[in-house]
Amino acid sequence: MKAMILAAGFGTRLKPYSLLRPKPLFPVFDQPLLMFTIDKLRQNGFDSIMINAHHLREQFAELLKNETGIFLQLEEKILGTGGGLRLAMDKLGPEPVLITNGDIFHDIDLIGVYDAHLRSGARATLVLHDYPRFNNVAVSGERILGFGDKETDEERRMAFTGIHVLDPALLAMIPEEKFFNIIDCYCYWIKKGAFIRAQVVKNNWTDIGTLADYLALHGSLLAERERKGHGSFYVGSDVGMGPDVELSDWVSIGSRAVIGKGAGLTRVVVWDGAKVAEQAVLQDTIVAC
Repeated sequence: MKAMILAAGFGTRLKPYSLLRPKPLFPVFDQPLLMFTIDKLRQNGFDSIMINAHHLREQFAELLKNETGIFLQLEEKILGTGGGLRLAMDKLGPEPVLITNGDIFHDIDLIGVYDAHLRSGARATLVLHDYPRFNNVAVSGERILGFGDKETDEERRMAFTGIHVLDPALLAMIPEEKFFNIIDCYCYWIKKGAFIRAQVVKNNWTDIGTLADYLALHGSLLAERERKGHGSFYVGSDVGMGPDVELSDWVSIGSRAVIGKGAGLTRVVVWDGAKVAEQAVLQDTIVAC
């Protein structure tokens, strides 16, 4: 089975950190988020995985150079969620392909989604959930009616998780090598009467689109870690921890980081190799270098 991870975006809302690393390569407990996604796909039986990259694409090439079953599509210009898929269309083949955003962390059953799509007869299946901040997909039963803010009594509003399964033939309407949004592709086919299906889930789901989102992911993961008796602090290998350092609430410290004498950290993610100055008092932030 084939899957594609969309990972080409600029991560604008995460500047200045996304100027150092592309958003899908932000670390979670010392591992780039992208590797969690790849591992989850492989565990669900997806053995051929395409990843598109544009912003800081050389970092993707370095990370994945020894990975098997991975095809990296390095894009010279930004093409959007639809344009990147259109560029990959010939390599995706004729069978349905599972697509996932590269900046999400979740426990959704991907093979369950894929199998349900195959049974449904739909041209595409979008995985939705109730997330008021992003609820803009109009749904009636299992049918997606459209995208936007207008609502009628026959509709309910759900949010798109960034996970979908599609028939690659749908992508043919997208202009080649042009910026295009995949939602506009789905709108086109909905107007043509195609069955674009909704699969609603209630799983845990987080995207890391903002600093607050990225920190909240660590907070929830470390809270779960604490419930299991492992404490609410993650400290990687070879960390240089100075004397009189105080860690509060939760903290994640990547490998080879250096925490200066007397520093105080509260709800902070320190990236691998980063340095915290002596006596620094930090809260609700990232230390990236």
